[in-house]
Amino acid sequence: MSEPTACSVNHDGASRRFVTDVDGHQGYVEYERDGDTLALTHTIVPTAIGGRGVAAELVRTALEHARAEGLKVRPDCSYVESYLRRHDEYADLRAAQ
Repeated sequence: MSEPTACSVNHDGASRRFVTDVDGHQGYVEYERDGDTLALTHTIVPTAIGGRGVAAELVRTALEHARAEGLKVRPDCSYVESYLRRHDEYADLRAAQ
């Protein structure tokens, strides 16, 4: 596994995504807003930039956005679910099932 890539993640509200561009490839987390819940639905990182921490940075940014906005998070994406299980510091953001 390569060293984690430092990447800048931007919130694209019009597309309902958190997006980053790394080495000419775009990775993103898609979401849907349902009242005070942010449902994180897909995490997409092209193979060319995989294994460098890009997905983790995308999800971390989405979770920090949810926290700043006072939102709960519903992890509809398996990667987001896995990330939340590994990072207890975001447990308070999980929406009630």
